Amino acid sequence: MLYLNKDDILKAVSMKDVIDAIDAAYEVYHSQQFIMPTRMQVSDEDNTLLLMPCITKDTIGTKLVTSFPNNTDKPVLHGLVILNSQENGEIKALIDGSFITGFRTGAIGGSAIRHLAKDDASKLAIIGTGVQGLYQAVAACTERSITDIYLFNRSPEKIPSFIDSLQQWIDDTINIHVMDSAEEAITHAEIIMTATTSKEPVLPDKPELLATKLIIGIGSFQPDMREFPKSLYTLANHILIDTEDAIEESGDIATPLEKNWIKRDSIQSMASFIASKKQVEEGKTVVFKSTGMALFDVVVTNLIYQRALEKEVGQNLR
Repeated sequence: MLYLNKDDILKAVSMKDVIDAIDAAYEVYHSQQFIMPTRMQVSDEDNTLLLMPCITKDTIGTKLVTSFPNNTDKPVLHGLVILNSQENGEIKALIDGSFITGFRTGAIGGSAIRHLAKDDASKLAIIGTGVQGLYQAVAACTERSITDIYLFNRSPEKIPSFIDSLQQWIDDTINIHVMDSAEEAITHAEIIMTATTSKEPVLPDKPELLATKLIIGIGSFQPDMREFPKSLYTLANHILIDTEDAIEESGDIATPLEKNWIKRDSIQSMASFIASKKQVEEGKTVVFKSTGMALFDVVVTNLIYQRALEKEVGQNLR
């Protein structure tokens, strides 16, 4: 049994590798060659325990993760991924689920940028400068030649450490701007990424600041959480989701459906969009909403495991 921590994972794969794995997971999702129950969520006030199992033809994986959004001296997310053999059920690997969650979620955003953003998009806004926001920014810079990143966080004291971490990943020629509001942050951005657990929209309800942009939401994973304002739904030419479960799990999809701001047939899965090989037309407003799924974890961690074996990284537990 192999144990892989964050350092081992980064020796085994790059962000580009993980974005490729997310695209591979969409292919599996589209073909329906997997078994994945709706993830179990157990909430205790603001805190949540999630259990996410999945079986593919290649492997079996289960992620156990906790989300404690009010943590100040500890990360919000803690987790572990267990990888089992599809042949005999043997535990093949234990993998740092906290890092995997942030890294693969960043890659989900990176895949959305790969398929939905303009080729020449260069200005990025990140709303929410936690771990999730960090890897969204890393993935965005992996997929596009970003020149400017605009940051906003409701707790500005957290931004300096975020910038320190981000600068370890990106080119030092990229300009980083700390803004006083989300409105200021998105004004010049072509790609907007929200990474919060807010229960109220974090983007301004101003159509002129949202139109013709790619808006990626990865923070809200429960029905009472919302990051997007009402006006975004009237603007959106495309609304895409990473999994059908997002329709019920996230308030960013469930609420506008309930209030008839959008219709069910206006929502398309990312897997079917990629399979269709269509392109987003210039000047369109595109919304991508992710809540994540165990299939991503299984495909990504299986890739990491295989690469770790090839590169002889990790610790063998006996």
